[in-house]
Amino acid sequence: MIKSLVIGFATGLSLMAPASAANPTVDAPAGKMIGTADNGVSLYRGIPYAAAPVGHLRWKPPVALPRWNDVRSATAFGPACVQPVYKKPNIYTNPPARMSEDCLTLNVFAPAGAKKLPVLVWIHGGALVTGYSHEPIYDAVRIAKQGGIVVVSINYRLGILGYLAHPELSAENAAGISGNYGLQDQIAALQWVKRNIGAFGGDSDNVTIAGESAGALSAMYLMVSPAARGLFHKSIVQSGYMISSPELKIAKHGMPSAEAAGSTAMGALGAKSLADLRAMDAIKLTQDAATKGYGPWGTVDGHFLTRQLVDTWDRGEQARVPVMAGFNAGEIRSLGVLLPPAPADATAYEAAIHAKYDDLATPFLQLYPSSSIKESMLATTRDALYGWTSARLAIGQTAVGDRAYLYLFDHGYPAADDNGLHAFHAAELPYVFGTASSTPPNWPKIPDDLANRRLSTAMMSYWTSFAKTGRPTAAGQPAWPAYGKDGRYMRFAGTPQPNVKLFPGMFALHEASMCRRRAAGDQPWNWNTGIISPVLTKAAGCR
Repeated sequence: MIKSLVIGFATGLSLMAPASAANPTVDAPAGKMIGTADNGVSLYRGIPYAAAPVGHLRWKPPVALPRWNDVRSATAFGPACVQPVYKKPNIYTNPPARMSEDCLTLNVFAPAGAKKLPVLVWIHGGALVTGYSHEPIYDAVRIAKQGGIVVVSINYRLGILGYLAHPELSAENAAGISGNYGLQDQIAALQWVKRNIGAFGGDSDNVTIAGESAGALSAMYLMVSPAARGLFHKSIVQSGYMISSPELKIAKHGMPSAEAAGSTAMGALGAKSLADLRAMDAIKLTQDAATKGYGPWGTVDGHFLTRQLVDTWDRGEQARVPVMAGFNAGEIRSLGVLLPPAPADATAYEAAIHAKYDDLATPFLQLYPSSSIKESMLATTRDALYGWTSARLAIGQTAVGDRAYLYLFDHGYPAADDNGLHAFHAAELPYVFGTASSTPPNWPKIPDDLANRRLSTAMMSYWTSFAKTGRPTAAGQPAWPAYGKDGRYMRFAGTPQPNVKLFPGMFALHEASMCRRRAAGDQPWNWNTGIISPVLTKAAGCR
């Protein structure tokens, strides 16, 4: 059955298409294909890199495709992976025009005449629930042309279709594991890049993985996954979060096992068996699972993810590659769902912090004072998720002898700042891609002025030079030193501004918090911080 699925995918979608000056062609190991040209960049859209088992075969690893025989038309993006459609819009809302279970495609942006250029593989965000490779904000024409790099953007399975673990699924797997299907898709895409990108003018020995939010979480998963080792050579982690993950078979760190969570989801969806789940319509299944509270995460299965992210970095077992990592000053301004209700007053706020943080309460209140509860709560959750993670990545890579580059995006503009969204989550994306005119419909409009264009040009240069050499540089802009022993970083606030010691005391506080939670064994570390933190008692080996 899998074989017939693969043959159908490989042959049924291959279309003969005439070549012309406006339609570049390529003959890759995967097969011949014809694309389009845009402003000196050759675009190949909707290329299948694997087959996703669907319907009664869903929740299996991606399947490699044979070479197709005809000339494939690669002129239209593939469908997005199935995902919920939310009725209440927000600044990120930009639903895909098409969705399908059969969605494992990627897009290649290559400067005309490209030869052995560095490759950047972009992994979209969306909480592992939503998003797709061809969102307009990720249009890579400008960054590919200006930076002289080949950009690949990928789809991967999402939500319950991408991350469900369940005892029945583990039983039918030779290794006794389940979950992590979306992560396996990403690994399959990198394997495709390794085999094929040379035909597009890319260098398979100079690949950078990059992503924002859930894409950044995915980049960290790839950095620790043995199955991804050697498939990339640098990593860019934008607003990543090194939170605790469920273990496959045991409840730990305050989380049920991934298999138990899958069993709960099955019951909530009214299914009595895996066969029932596989018989459900993919769109309805995904929508209902999200509505009923199923949350997708990478699963510590001993195979694709061998241990918690923090444990891997503590042991120095992560991929030994240069890393660029950073976050935005206003991350939580657009993610209010992560904040608890504010306490009644300063007295209640301080009492809650003292009750939760014990001897850490004094340094906590110095960083996040009661004199401005709203701003302190925004900063607390920002730092516990994104700030601490970015600093931990920089410190961890430096410790194993790799270069690490830390940044803070602190740039605002009227439409964002006037609505309380200064440097909000993902606000850096249109600057990195040069897509200020292609943001989602409700995104605060970026002024088309010289200052914003210059900032975008500078950030594209830093990002693409890092993809080329592992060192971010930009002509006419300040040098960006590696993190090193002095804690150096780059602040993007109107202009690039080198600095040292980002938010002194921030990392130490949240590192101590995570350490105590990990030692307790029954407390997760994520956005349950500040006034909703568990009680953090002193633990051996922790500050």
